[in-house]
Amino acid sequence: MIVSGRLGREIVPSIHQLQQIILIYVYCSDKESHKAWADKFSKVKAVVDDSNELISRIEVDHKTQKMVEESMTINFFTDADKSMTGLNGKFVFSQILIDCLLRLKYTPVDKKELIYRCKQECKGNKKQLDYLHEFEIDYSPNKVLLWYTRQSFFFKTLNAALRTEDFHLMFLFRAYILDIYDQLKKCQSKNPLRVYRGQKMSNDELQNLKRRLNQFISVNSFFSTSTNKNVALPFLNIDDTTDKLVPVLYEIDADPNKVTGKPFADISAYSEFPGESEILFMPGSIFRLNSFNRSGDDPYWIIRMTLCSDDEHDLKQVLMYMKQQLGNGETNLRTLGKVLWKMGKVDLAKQYFNRLLNELSSNDPLLSTLYDDLGELESQIGDFNMSIQWYQKSAEFKSQNQLTSTSSVNEASNSVVPLRASSIDIHLNAKWSQNGITVVGRNEYGSGTNQLRYPRGLYIDDDQTIYVADYGNHRIVEWKYGATNGKVIAGGNGPGNEANQLNHPRDVIVDKERDSLIISDWGNNRVVRWPRQDSASGETIISNIACFGLTMDENGSLYIVDDIKHEVRRYKIGDTEGTVVAGGNRQGNRLDQLSNPCYIFVDRNHLVYVSDFGNDRVMKWEEDAKQGTVVAGGQGEGDSLTQLYCPEGLVVDQLGTVYVADSVNYRIMRWPKEATQGSVIGGGNGEGTQSNQLGNPIGL
Repeated sequence: MIVSGRLGREIVPSIHQLQQIILIYVYCSDKESHKAWADKFSKVKAVVDDSNELISRIEVDHKTQKMVEESMTINFFTDADKSMTGLNGKFVFSQILIDCLLRLKYTPVDKKELIYRCKQECKGNKKQLDYLHEFEIDYSPNKVLLWYTRQSFFFKTLNAALRTEDFHLMFLFRAYILDIYDQLKKCQSKNPLRVYRGQKMSNDELQNLKRRLNQFISVNSFFSTSTNKNVALPFLNIDDTTDKLVPVLYEIDADPNKVTGKPFADISAYSEFPGESEILFMPGSIFRLNSFNRSGDDPYWIIRMTLCSDDEHDLKQVLMYMKQQLGNGETNLRTLGKVLWKMGKVDLAKQYFNRLLNELSSNDPLLSTLYDDLGELESQIGDFNMSIQWYQKSAEFKSQNQLTSTSSVNEASNSVVPLRASSIDIHLNAKWSQNGITVVGRNEYGSGTNQLRYPRGLYIDDDQTIYVADYGNHRIVEWKYGATNGKVIAGGNGPGNEANQLNHPRDVIVDKERDSLIISDWGNNRVVRWPRQDSASGETIISNIACFGLTMDENGSLYIVDDIKHEVRRYKIGDTEGTVVAGGNRQGNRLDQLSNPCYIFVDRNHLVYVSDFGNDRVMKWEEDAKQGTVVAGGQGEGDSLTQLYCPEGLVVDQLGTVYVADSVNYRIMRWPKEATQGSVIGGGNGEGTQSNQLGNPIGL
């Protein structure tokens, strides 16, 4: 309702309680005199003396009211089910998808397509087309919050894409979502805040949320709130009997000291009405549902939530899976297609695979992998004719573009003697079979003695007995040569921190001197020694360490990767503190830093080799060195012969040749000493279960 100052003074006290009245605007010539009485009524949103200001104010409030009545897209995570299917699967993959989009390079073709889409949306609306023209010629990343808060196509189209999960439109907007992320990070709130948001939802939506008490939700769109509770309340006063919407007030506690992955910030400086203290949260922000209350005669529910970190204990395991899928650095359309494929969005995956095909040059080595991806995808959906066509394209491409190793290392008679494996001789010019043989597992994933669930590190003893860190089953399995079933030799009693339990073990080695296993018990932040001879429990030998890979030298010194502190420590016999021998200078990509290191190899000269997962490289550190050297990869993530993509397990021979599990490229690479590129010796034919394929190889 719009009233004059004199009429408003008379009529507002009588109509203020009417449910049909949501908001009131006083349009007058004397703001100050009328503001005094208007301030007593919560539905009076503004007292203005300028028609342009009145129209702008109504537009802003209309946007807010519409936002209140539009349901948010929410994903749920529950502690009751840690699987990657159902609700938890959607929760995790929504996080992966946002992360993948924000690290995907933006191209002029993408922007041109976005502008075209927006022009179609704004057809016939001169004002919005003028905004679009201004956006096209004048946009810059530092202005993104101004565009977000304006009453323009930008806010409307971007939020509609996120709310309705219009994925391709989200894809086209990704650069601007990243710009908002960067600006929020730059303006990140410094102190803990309590913020509010008014919202209307159906009773079914409310009941669904109430069933998730003390669980986690993620909001897929930008989440706008205010530090001023009174800003949110007026929009909840109407009793909507037609749509049966329930008014709720979100009350959210957000601490920037605890949450670093998804920034939030006060953007009111960019708003037309800065007094409303608008706090904006990123898509994918995670909240814990703390309580649901309806106090006294309040006509609305109060939902109290806390903003959570990606490292929240309950989420750590499932979001670590996300980290392994994507790694760090820039992603590409193939990565995006793979994520969509795993989400079951096959048509979208195909769309982005084909988009990448159109962008690649005719001799790009990625073409072969992409042809294989499309062949497998078509086969999976039952289009076998198309599948064969893609595989034929792959075969033709490979025959025309044979990739050969450029290694010029001279012939030598030195044996390859990895300290973690039995001594074997591998000629430097040896040819590698392109088909592997499954020796452990092969019966789908599960918890049977002939099954594994997400195996990680492995160790092979002199008699060819294989010890596997069975990460998903919280156990170490011993597999004799030629056996069809393994034997649980440590753990296997469910996840836990008792002496007879393990929690997501990452690596295992054999200490022959003491006839025991040494286990990286990652989920319990400890290293455990477990006797090999029918022992029911182990003993903790190192505590409070985010242990990942580990190994031992001939002196009995233990080397352990700490992937949270981004360092490698050496523990000599009797040493409980350890000494940093690689990294230890926080996370980064300098030569004196590591980023989420995974596995380790130490040669007879005590040179420490580390798979620097987050930097897509293998580093070598000499004894007492202040920094390391790159011996493989280090050219950014990718699948060329000069690159690695999330390297994990590694072995180094006496000549300094590095063998590394190139996880996300689904291949094993051989990298001669001082070579600028490596060669593929296993896999490299896309992810799959065929004998010439691998799926995220880890232990080596």
